Amino acid sequence: MKRVLSSLLGGAALLSASMLAQAETTKLTLMLDWFVNPNHGPLVIAEQRGYFADQDLEIVMQEPADPSMPAKLVAAKRTDLAVTYQTSLAIDVAADLPLVVASTLIATPLNTLTVLEKSGIKTMADLKGKKIGIAIAGNEEATLGTMLERNGVAFDEVQLINVGWALSSSLASGKVDGIWGGLRNFESNQLELEGYAAKAFFPEEHGVPAYDELIIVANRDEYNHDAMARFNQAVELAVQYIVNHPEEAWQQFVAYAPDTLDTELNRMAWEDTLTRFALRPAAQDFGRYQQFSEFMFEKGVIAKPVATELFFPAAKD
Repeated sequence: MKRVLSSLLGGAALLSASMLAQAETTKLTLMLDWFVNPNHGPLVIAEQRGYFADQDLEIVMQEPADPSMPAKLVAAKRTDLAVTYQTSLAIDVAADLPLVVASTLIATPLNTLTVLEKSGIKTMADLKGKKIGIAIAGNEEATLGTMLERNGVAFDEVQLINVGWALSSSLASGKVDGIWGGLRNFESNQLELEGYAAKAFFPEEHGVPAYDELIIVANRDEYNHDAMARFNQAVELAVQYIVNHPEEAWQQFVAYAPDTLDTELNRMAWEDTLTRFALRPAAQDFGRYQQFSEFMFEKGVIAKPVATELFFPAAKD
């Protein structure tokens, strides 16, 4: 009887411990900005190597049906976290959406203005009177306009053509003379694979303030300081692993979804993105956000200045 009672008590203790462990695990839904690709490397590696699990986190990554919606879903409390862009966050916060930066994935701009080497366009001044393809209309008058003006070209001296997501093919076919919105780790590589040598002009070298390309946002009113501290610890460990072991990390990355991720383009993009992952995903750069917000206001993209502290979660009580 004593042995039976002891066994029952032991089983109850194990069950209780198991239930407690499950209760302590925090589940968060994370909506990506697009389908999984090398830009999301730290998130995938944190999942693959168990760094999220080690932090008692269950992260459910989802791909959006509409890439314009992830941040709005966070604001509406329909998902916990979303991958978005610092450039978009300035617009969203100015529109009073309750969004704050929870983490940084890509700590440099990726956007470029790209032309073909054979086009004869050597400087941005050569774009006067040319056609530039864009994916979607947005803040290009501020960003692209600034780049052009720095090189003596007025914004209305180029013709913008909305080519949807066919940026590379539109440039390769000659439909446009340049493309704005292509990423330096993707479109340039895609053009190279198709046999086209490309030249890229970088916004941060032509008057546009530097910014974080990819960030993760949370809802200001429901910000979980403890969970996000654990989340950023896991992501930081993942970035450290990627930097220290890029080849092993690549193999683990493609194993996440081998049918779609194991491509030559993704391999080239992976190598070009390694130096752009944020080494300190939890770091808050108030100066960078203030500078870019002021730039967006001065260019008329946002109707009112944004107080810099609104971009970041309030201090923990």
